[in-house]
Amino acid sequence: MQYIFYTLAFFAILCALFVVFEKNPVHSVLYLILTFFSIAGIYVLLNAQFLFIVQLIVYSGAIMVLFLFVLMLLNLNKDTEPQKSVIFKTAGAIAAGSFLLVLVAVLKDTQQSTELSAMTDIGLVKQLGKTLFTKFVVPFEVASILFLAAMVGSVLLGKKELY
Repeated sequence: MQYIFYTLAFFAILCALFVVFEKNPVHSVLYLILTFFSIAGIYVLLNAQFLFIVQLIVYSGAIMVLFLFVLMLLNLNKDTEPQKSVIFKTAGAIAAGSFLLVLVAVLKDTQQSTELSAMTDIGLVKQLGKTLFTKFVVPFEVASILFLAAMVGSVLLGKKELY
């Protein structure tokens, strides 16, 4: 089990590096999809079924289709994209270095907790449903009414007039 986790984590990091360093934006988005799939695999290993499904449907599905659609619509090529000057590259490197220094300074004094939670079924859909329909039933129903109103409003706004 631990071997699979390390393999998926290594694959996720490798694909994330390819996302950053790939010149072709379409290939970069495809590597991002592979990164999201490997993260979804890690969620399965951690017994977080709900996060696994959300990762697959929302990120690997909808967001990546949107990214690919926008990239195809933009039609990026080297002739239309101006070359970035050395000043912008230097400013980006300085900003990234500053961010890294701040991140190290903030994380230097944090304490890592080695305690494990007593509840082992935290990511299960059954536990989430039980919590939503017992403890948070009123906010859940209010959110469902808001979603219903948004759907009805979008249908009415998008509907063509017949007369």
